[in-house]
Amino acid sequence: MPGGESAESLVASDSGASTDRLRFLGTATQRIGRGLDLDDTLRELRQTAIPAFADTIVLHLRHPMPVGEGQTAAEPLVLRLHSLTQGPEDPAIGPPPTAAEGNPLTVTGGFAEFLLAREAGFADTPEVAPAVAELLEPVASMLTTPTPTPTPTPTPTPTSPPGRRLIIAPLYGRRHLVGTVALLRGADRPPFSADDLLVASQLATHTAFGVDRTMSRGPEASVADALQLVMLPSSLPETTGVRLASRYLPTSGTSQAGGDWYDAIPLPGNRVALVVGDVMGHSITSAAIMGQLRTTVQTLARLDLPPEEVLYHLDEQAQRLGSDHMATCLYAIYDPISQRLQVADAGHPPPVLLHPDGSGEVLEVPPGAPIGVGGIPFETVEMPAPTGATLLLYTDGLVETRTTDVLTGVELLRTRLEAAAAGLASPPLEMLCDAVLTILDPDARADDVALIAARFEGFPPHNVAYWFLSPQPQTAGRARQLTRRALHRWGLGTMLDATELMVSEVVTNAVRYATRPIALRLLRTETLRCEVVDDSPQLPRMRHARTGDEGGRGLFLVDQLAERWGATMLSTGKVVWFEQRIPEEYRQTGAEAT
Repeated sequence: MPGGESAESLVASDSGASTDRLRFLGTATQRIGRGLDLDDTLRELRQTAIPAFADTIVLHLRHPMPVGEGQTAAEPLVLRLHSLTQGPEDPAIGPPPTAAEGNPLTVTGGFAEFLLAREAGFADTPEVAPAVAELLEPVASMLTTPTPTPTPTPTPTPTSPPGRRLIIAPLYGRRHLVGTVALLRGADRPPFSADDLLVASQLATHTAFGVDRTMSRGPEASVADALQLVMLPSSLPETTGVRLASRYLPTSGTSQAGGDWYDAIPLPGNRVALVVGDVMGHSITSAAIMGQLRTTVQTLARLDLPPEEVLYHLDEQAQRLGSDHMATCLYAIYDPISQRLQVADAGHPPPVLLHPDGSGEVLEVPPGAPIGVGGIPFETVEMPAPTGATLLLYTDGLVETRTTDVLTGVELLRTRLEAAAAGLASPPLEMLCDAVLTILDPDARADDVALIAARFEGFPPHNVAYWFLSPQPQTAGRARQLTRRALHRWGLGTMLDATELMVSEVVTNAVRYATRPIALRLLRTETLRCEVVDDSPQLPRMRHARTGDEGGRGLFLVDQLAERWGATMLSTGKVVWFEQRIPEEYRQTGAEAT
């Protein structure tokens, strides 16, 4: 299945928890946005929405479809049935049978006004209710409510289902209504809630954008889009202390790939690097250079270099490529434990920070020179990253158009963020991303748009234990003692023996090579993570000890006892880490470790 996740993995809880909806919505919109043609886009909608969100989907498309960026949509508003889907699709055998096309449906009156208002509604909405029977009439005989196995006989669904089991959402693209989607739930699961209307609206909006894009651009554009999309991250990492969302919009006026990219890269200590960049120009060469620079940034990030060093080495790499293409890039590191943010900029538009109180701020970061210029140093600035704040990194296509300069566009972005967050204690990231895209004027936009948003959630201090230890023979014993104390305070006594053994082995190995104090850190989330940092660049290597050997079994034991382990080279040494899954019953207990 495209996107790498099954529909079953996205199922939102029937309790309607907002985190489940947001997680589903984030993955679903990314998958839908990666559709390369009309059928691909609609297939992604069906595969992500069934059974995670609905049991049945009925799709109508406008007839005829509005084609071309500058063309006016035909009047009157006519819909034609595209497909009926019940049950998950099997990617190996293609989509399920499509319903036969019914007679065109001319939409007028209140229902037309409802669709053009771009909001989803229940079947019992006054403007929707009169049109439901006619909208579903061509497929009424085929509609059945899916029932769980082993119930042998499905229950027929009436032509007009109960209002809260049917949502009608308009597919409204950048300029035109391109169709409608009807989402139905059977009697064996809870009806839709008011919160589900927002989910349906977002699914429909992203589907409409995908349909609009594929209908208005030719085959060459689809090839260029495919090249661009495979170079962007297929998904964003899930790291403790930060939540992420992203968007990418190709330029509407060219069939050539651009050089915009974004990335989120996990770093040691639960930190995350946030990156956005833009290779100047629109060509296959621009996209290829973007891919090379993005790979270089990922490699440099994993060396745990400070932001200015990453940009310095990236600049060197760009000069070695010997291309006339320059690039802008912004590189930031968020540390949820210290709640600090480090940022360095290479000629890129400044990031915007939405504070927890709803006020927006354009961060003052020395812009530096674009990547590829050479010989000009970069500067890192450090600032607080308060819990609940949202950082937005973006490319200039979002703030600069044929009619708007960058400074004006950045100010428009800041005020749009504030307006979107007004009255909300914690505005959803997906909603904020969609909201800032509304500042775009499709007629004036001439560049790609890439953006990544990060919500700072921080890391509770009582879930961190941190010590510096001298590299002496007795240090391993001291590390076991400190580990024992922390685990007892966290109520994790059942994990004590294995954790002590692994800490002792890793610390002993660090003491053997370190010349300066080593750092021992324990982090408690859904997992228990241990990190040991020393100043030796030599990475540990697991080997199997022979029968008569007195050593050589340390990492073998760690490999057997830990759920995961690894070693990462740093600019000043290395960090060796391992993780264990905390039993479910112990995850919400425990006191502060000191």
